[in-house]
Amino acid sequence: MATIYSHKDNNIRNTWVLMLTFFIVVIAFGFVISAYFGNPSLLYIAVFISILMNVGSYWFSDKVVIKMTGAKLVERTHYPDLWNSLENLSITAGLPMPKLYIVEDNAPNAFATGRNPEHAAVAVTTGLLKILNKTELEGVLAHELSHIGNRDMLIATVVVVLVGFVAILSDIFLRSAYFGGNNKEGNKLQVVALIAGIVLAIFAPLIARLIHFAISRKREFLADASGVLLTRYPEGLATALQKISAYVGPMQRPSHATAHLFISDPFDTEDKKGFFAFIDKAFSTHPPVKERVSALLGNKQ
Repeated sequence: MATIYSHKDNNIRNTWVLMLTFFIVVIAFGFVISAYFGNPSLLYIAVFISILMNVGSYWFSDKVVIKMTGAKLVERTHYPDLWNSLENLSITAGLPMPKLYIVEDNAPNAFATGRNPEHAAVAVTTGLLKILNKTELEGVLAHELSHIGNRDMLIATVVVVLVGFVAILSDIFLRSAYFGGNNKEGNKLQVVALIAGIVLAIFAPLIARLIHFAISRKREFLADASGVLLTRYPEGLATALQKISAYVGPMQRPSHATAHLFISDPFDTEDKKGFFAFIDKAFSTHPPVKERVSALLGNKQ
């Protein structure tokens, strides 16, 4: 039977599966595009770019995320209580203490990033520090450390690359097809390639995005459960999630590219009604807070 500790190996294995899927998609796009334009070199170019982006995102993803969110590196003297809590929980988890960042934002939230425990970072917003007490804050920090320990950051990075690069390829192909290529009359292969390329361009990004959402929701439940193992106090994280969800309003610098990294969806959807609320919830990277709280507290509610 699978345990919480076995999910780290599952994440690493799933990462390789996603990377294989990523390359298959790239090769498929490269083949279709090269067939349509009658230029085999386009396939090699697509594969080369995919490898370059994959390696680059692995080594520099944390720096990109930090830059996009506007997080600032802090030391122990700046936030001694926060620093001590993170340090103590890191020791308990058997992890190196990640770098600590603060995001100047009234919206309460937090995220972790980094390719592995040795190159990890945890960031919290100033709004989070204002509304949570010590035990609640420890619950959030334990949740983020669990993402690091479970290797969620690695798989999240690969998913970002998969979604982003497929979308870029789709856009390039559709634009190129619009302006025309080497489409000779009677060349059935090029006609089939054009049709297949349009189908891939339309559906591949959607499929990749759905994979993205499914992985994000699953790993949030896992990080909640793993975090409780560190604090031994599920009420702390449960109350923190309730307080965070009660805040109305999006973050100042929300981004769909990094939304899945946060403990709570940085896009405000509480005030939307009807069809738009349905769409937001269907494509949310996070499970509903009520479900997460229920899973944490069980029969204690």
